[in-house]
Amino acid sequence: MTNINAKALGLSLGIVWSALIFLSAIMAMFGWADEIVKVFGSLYIGYTPTIIGAIIGAVWAFVDAFIGGVLIAWLYNKFAK
Repeated sequence: MTNINAKALGLSLGIVWSALIFLSAIMAMFGWADEIVKVFGSLYIGYTPTIIGAIIGAVWAFVDAFIGGVLIAWLYNKFAK
């Protein structure tokens, strides 16, 4: 059985999730995805529908998903043994 590379999974999830959060804030600047930004704005401090808010949210999202991905891979590797 092959182990999952925890760093690779963390980076992959972090990049994808931060891009989605960033794009949601940009879309909210034009009236789309307002509710999504409000919900995640309560989780990610500083996340607002502005360019700076989008960058702040993307950084939070990357850290959040990276840690989650590493934990998922670590748990998978432990249970797969």
